[in-house]
Amino acid sequence: MKNPLDFAALDAAVENVHRAGMPGLFAEVRDGDQVWHGAAGVADVDTGRPVTADMRHRVGSITKTFTAAAVLQQAESGRIGLDTPIGRYLPEPVFGGRGDAITVRMLINHTSGLAEYLPYAYPSLKAYPVLADTGPQSLDDHRLTRFDPAELIEMGVTAPPVGTPGGTPGVYSNTNYLLLVQILEQVTGTTAERYITRNVIERAGLRDTGFPTGPDVDGPHSRLYEAWFGMIDPPRDYSAYDMSWVGPSASLISTVSDLNRFYGLLLAGEIVSPSSLAQMQRTVPVVSQEGKIIDYGLGLHPTRAPGQGTFWGHGGTVWGGGALAMTRADGRRRMAVAVNLQRWNGLDCAGRPQPHPIDDALATLYRVAMYG
Repeated sequence: MKNPLDFAALDAAVENVHRAGMPGLFAEVRDGDQVWHGAAGVADVDTGRPVTADMRHRVGSITKTFTAAAVLQQAESGRIGLDTPIGRYLPEPVFGGRGDAITVRMLINHTSGLAEYLPYAYPSLKAYPVLADTGPQSLDDHRLTRFDPAELIEMGVTAPPVGTPGGTPGVYSNTNYLLLVQILEQVTGTTAERYITRNVIERAGLRDTGFPTGPDVDGPHSRLYEAWFGMIDPPRDYSAYDMSWVGPSASLISTVSDLNRFYGLLLAGEIVSPSSLAQMQRTVPVVSQEGKIIDYGLGLHPTRAPGQGTFWGHGGTVWGGGALAMTRADGRRRMAVAVNLQRWNGLDCAGRPQPHPIDDALATLYRVAMYG
């Protein structure tokens, strides 16, 4: 698996993503002592301010790995049982009468059968996944809305179930992780943000990672451009946004360097115990938000690279921004990439996302970063 970094190929690959239509992106790739940083394009399309590899960025559902690690820590201490019904920790009204059937593990690996609350919180997305019948209006309406997590959870648990508890394939749902946040707060007696900060972020020595305290991203950062499948043209800047719509399960701000450090330490058994890590790497089939069947563990998603073994990590999107972090199982090869445009694909006459040059360019970057 020895395959040293090809700096010239990485430089070309990141530049090609920009040329394919991405306003700006930045990345870090590590292989042992070798470190490559790359950036291409602009952080602000109006001023031409360039992106840099050290920028802070909203990393969306990559936060779920941090949340899952926090829950696993509590499982190690005996305060949470992975296969304990969630009714043991939360009052019955929270989960709509399914407290004896849904376990903590089912929340973490998305096999609870609970629906996604997002189309109910954002009415113009109500027709999702029929994209042609959705619209971006709610994204503007809720730019500064302060959502109550209990109300978001209620939307998810009162919506028609998407499966039976423990059934596979599971269906990816942010409702699951908002419930995990509530369980974490119930057993620790503190906020999830505070617990995750002290016991995951600080434990990993991450200096540029934290939860937002307002709608803005602190420190050097890019603007975030949302296209909503061509319905916002030109794409709109959503970098200032109240992140209560996902709460502490998907709102972290980080850097590509911090992400690589975190996943390296996690896979080394330094954030949770090796036995807990093994639990995180037990996967089940889950339907992703893009409608694809993926393998999903406890806050971790594997990617198998030809001749390079298995990489573990997570992706994340917010309105306008995205990130992907993947680390090889032995921790040696690590990749983290951040982009400042989302949902760039147009729709065909059937309302399905059309292929876009950005897709192929990103796939090439990931391939070069993970195995050359």
